[in-house]
Amino acid sequence: MFRVNRILTASLILAPLACSGPGASSPGAAAVAALDLTLENIHGNSSGVRGVSLSPDGRRLVILGSGPEGAGLYLAERGEADDFGAPRLWLQGSNPSWDPDGDRVAFARGGEIRIADVGEAEARPVADDMEGARAPVFSPDGRTIAFYSTKSGHQDIWLVPADGSTSPRQLTDAAMALDDPRFVPAWSPDGREIAYVSNASDYWHDDIWIVDVETGDRRQITRTLMAMSSPVWSPEGDRLAVFGTAKDEYWYEDLAYIYMIENLEESGVAGASPLERIVDMQVYATDSAMRHAPSWSVDGRFIYFPYLERGTVNVWAVPASGGVATRVTHMGGTISALSHVAGAERLAFAHSTPTRGGEAYTVELGGGVPRRVTSFSPAWRSVEAPLEVSFSSFDGLRIQGFLYRPPQLGDGVGCPALVQVHGGGTNSYQQGLNLTEQYLASRGFVVLAINYRGGSGFGREFQDMSVEDWLWDQARDAGAAADYLRTLPYVNGKVGIYGGSYGGSMSLSAVSLTPDKFDAAVPMRGAYSKLNTLEYTDRLGKIFSVTGHGGTPEERPDTYAKSNVVSRIAEITAPVLLMHGELDRRVPIQNFENAVAEFERLGKRVEVKTYPEEGHGFRNPDNRIDMYSRLEAFFTRHLDGCAPA
Repeated sequence: MFRVNRILTASLILAPLACSGPGASSPGAAAVAALDLTLENIHGNSSGVRGVSLSPDGRRLVILGSGPEGAGLYLAERGEADDFGAPRLWLQGSNPSWDPDGDRVAFARGGEIRIADVGEAEARPVADDMEGARAPVFSPDGRTIAFYSTKSGHQDIWLVPADGSTSPRQLTDAAMALDDPRFVPAWSPDGREIAYVSNASDYWHDDIWIVDVETGDRRQITRTLMAMSSPVWSPEGDRLAVFGTAKDEYWYEDLAYIYMIENLEESGVAGASPLERIVDMQVYATDSAMRHAPSWSVDGRFIYFPYLERGTVNVWAVPASGGVATRVTHMGGTISALSHVAGAERLAFAHSTPTRGGEAYTVELGGGVPRRVTSFSPAWRSVEAPLEVSFSSFDGLRIQGFLYRPPQLGDGVGCPALVQVHGGGTNSYQQGLNLTEQYLASRGFVVLAINYRGGSGFGREFQDMSVEDWLWDQARDAGAAADYLRTLPYVNGKVGIYGGSYGGSMSLSAVSLTPDKFDAAVPMRGAYSKLNTLEYTDRLGKIFSVTGHGGTPEERPDTYAKSNVVSRIAEITAPVLLMHGELDRRVPIQNFENAVAEFERLGKRVEVKTYPEEGHGFRNPDNRIDMYSRLEAFFTRHLDGCAPA
């Protein structure tokens, strides 16, 4: 007789976001009292820096985040001492972009494109009633703004005068799929053309195109690369730089080539095409799930880019002609946003560490120590940097892990353990502020977050190890992590596993492939079989699936069989709690439904919880609190607590 524990979803009231933070925004100012490490504080407090935008001359900095005055866009300006003063709350919006003189900012808000002058508290709309309006960019003369909107039914570029004198004009036609909002328009230095990424030639391809601003004539520029960032023009306007991968390789994330697109004048000429050249260097560029882009030095000789290495992100520079790449920054932790324009002598970035949340920094490109501009992120009680460890997997491969230990540990005390598996099969667990693991450790769990094979930050060969082998040997790495945890004298012998997105897929796969290793599992928002769900996912999900498996399910049945975790549910012996958002487009709810149906068919017990109004990334903090409260209670029930050994 089977039992499915269906937990009814209650209507949750959205609590207002707390805006707790330091008492002053300057780095040297005193901060408020440290916050307790509770789920309510973690998910109800949004303090910290999420984005930065440096003005073209480097005099001003717009900071997106939540600071002492609340959430929004903050403005910081350089004083006579060449340091940035205390940021002040300026505007409400997103996607801020500076005009060429650094005196105005364009930004998106609620289907509108707005402009605000420095020194003015109010912004004026220049384009309204534009569905999905985002990514505004000023033309080089400051007279026109290019932006994306979904009003056409696709991601298309529109133009509007910066004075709002006429209505927006659609420039591209079906440039990108409706559900793929990754890219930003790139004006040429002379303002006559815009480079952009489009899948117009093929649904599965991200090619670079150029459109004439006056006539709307468009031409495809690249043929062999798969763009992973927006293109960026050289200062002279004769080249484009872009992060990308080769179309005949797997569609990697986080480790990309820097491509140089040269001989642009050859585009559109019969029998000729621009040169697509990979910038030769000893490392890779990190697009950070397609959120970063390259930038140029003012003389066009160097390219600046972020690089992820063993969980840490720094900024690097490489000659545009290729050669040895060298570091610009030498910081621990991770960089989540980077801003630099060719005219500025500095760059700005958002940086976090294992013990501190996102803050804005600037660094002089001529050399020097990065300077912190903000004190937005609160201090947290009971937060300590994890231990960086390695353990041997089933085949002898050494796997990196980050070990969080509970404060309850003492002589003769044993605690339950958890393996955390990160999302994104080719991404990485980074050394930023990871409060979920910190919280679980504070509640008496030994937590090991692992960078399993196939992830980024360890070179292309390591990342290649899971191409067309998804959820197979990766899951065995998780099983080896459980073995390692049981060797620790302060682990009570019981081990659980959890993760979200690809980490959810990994969690269920690990307890099916290595059922003797785990005592409980909480997979969240996972894809458990692509065979019956591929048609429901968004474009990025489709590309990730088809390129990773080497084709469609009909073309590569053996490869899809490996990632078909639903077919292995019969092997699972550990108790399982499945949780999912019902509006998820990246990993559609059908994945959850198919897995539950198989548990029921086999007569196996499974606990389930869905959230009707949530997509892939939960937006309602109350729902996040509920999800992790259930996770904690489930593991406490099945793994016991800390006790004398």
